[in-house]
Amino acid sequence: MDKNYISFMNKNTLVVTTETNESPHSEKSKTGTQSIERVVQMLRIVASRGKAGMRIGEIATTSGLPHSTCFRMLHRLEYEGLLDRDAHTRKYFLGPLLYELGLLARPRYRLSELCDGALQKLAEVTQDTIYLSERSGLEAVCTLRALGDYPIKSLALDVGIRRPLGVGAGGLAILCALPPDEAESIIEANAPKYEKYGFVSADYLREAIKVGRNQGYAFLDSVVTPGTAAIGIAFPPENPIAALSVAAISGRLDSLRRDEVARLLRQQIRIICGTMSR
Repeated sequence: MDKNYISFMNKNTLVVTTETNESPHSEKSKTGTQSIERVVQMLRIVASRGKAGMRIGEIATTSGLPHSTCFRMLHRLEYEGLLDRDAHTRKYFLGPLLYELGLLARPRYRLSELCDGALQKLAEVTQDTIYLSERSGLEAVCTLRALGDYPIKSLALDVGIRRPLGVGAGGLAILCALPPDEAESIIEANAPKYEKYGFVSADYLREAIKVGRNQGYAFLDSVVTPGTAAIGIAFPPENPIAALSVAAISGRLDSLRRDEVARLLRQQIRIICGTMSR
């Protein structure tokens, strides 16, 4: 009879393995898969800080892996060019090889190129900051940003920053557009991560999703960044993989202006969806 064993890779990841009469080759495959998962996890953790970078202690704490294991992995990833370490600050950043590989992958994943004109138009009309957020598993990644001319800007995100879905108007808009069961499963999976982001919690997001579905757009005010607000709408409707959002100081997104900004977002999203379908 097979025996089940439960082990923890880190505080957020549960792995269930089954003892069977498998060959040594199968055991090696499992070990190799776990190594790949850890590498991807490490890259995601470093990427979550964007241009700020992370020190090894922060990476070890976030990953839940022993300091010695993190050191060996980071050293090898740096050697392979997947990470880069600043000699002065001792912080790790995404490496040059990822950039080079990204240049080859970009033609297949060109949503940011399709949306560039829409972001520029929205920034010109609203004078505020416009973001494109793309879904990546349980997270949303900022892949494009356009700045309006209003002198006080909301700059909560840099391109490349990833956050759990629901943190920020773009990620919240994607949750609003997903089937309820799928949205709930994402909230449950991300629940332990939300506590790092201001007043965001699983219960708060559940209520925000209800409101967002009723009004046709996601809205956050002083939740993650005090004094700033944002509106987001996901697209395409049948398969929400991304969202456009407008961010500004709270006073610029009162109830009357929110409806107008939402109308402008929908207008540009219709153009983008038309281009995507060609």
